[in-house]
Amino acid sequence: MKAKRVITASSSRFAAQLFNFITVGVLLISLTALLLGKLLAGHKIGFLPFVLSLPPVMIWLGASIFVYASIAHHPNPRTAHYNKWAGYRYYGVMGSLVVFGQPLYDLLGGWQGLMLVLGLAVTIIVPWALFDIYRAAREPWQDMTIEVAINE
Repeated sequence: MKAKRVITASSSRFAAQLFNFITVGVLLISLTALLLGKLLAGHKIGFLPFVLSLPPVMIWLGASIFVYASIAHHPNPRTAHYNKWAGYRYYGVMGSLVVFGQPLYDLLGGWQGLMLVLGLAVTIIVPWALFDIYRAAREPWQDMTIEVAINE
């Protein structure tokens, strides 16, 4: 037996924007924590910027897999498209920074090297993500009716 369910246009739009919303928020929180850590850190606790800025990115790296997977098979193909490109951007930049981040970090060293690496991630990801959020908001979304199997 099957039942009809309605997926609202606003729900589809929000799902298309969700990965980008969280990514922008996490990167800005991490950048703010890095700068705040630098302001608070003295010479005796120079590792504070690193300790404050890395956890949000690492937690989101793990949690993003679940968010990405939950939206990847959305019935609306435009929602899945926006999610796919948000994932490509985030995982591509973060994967590249795994390879190139250490040499970039060593280039300046200390908190300045971390600022360079995190600054690159923010500079590459955030403008595209904000543009995708804007594009998804401007797109004409429509309600969808789907059939869902009911297990009795």
